[in-house]
Amino acid sequence: MELYERIALARKQAGLSQEQLGEKLGVSRQAVSKWESGVSQS
Repeated sequence: MELYERIALARKQAGLSQEQLGEKLGVSRQAVSKWESGVSQS
């Protein structure tokens, strides 16, 4: 399983939306979306 897949799985298991996770991490929802799609892996 790739990192971006694990991020999405962990977020869903925690019951968080992309927006909620972004708020907790201090990043935008778009950043979380990019991470989960594998577009940005940094």
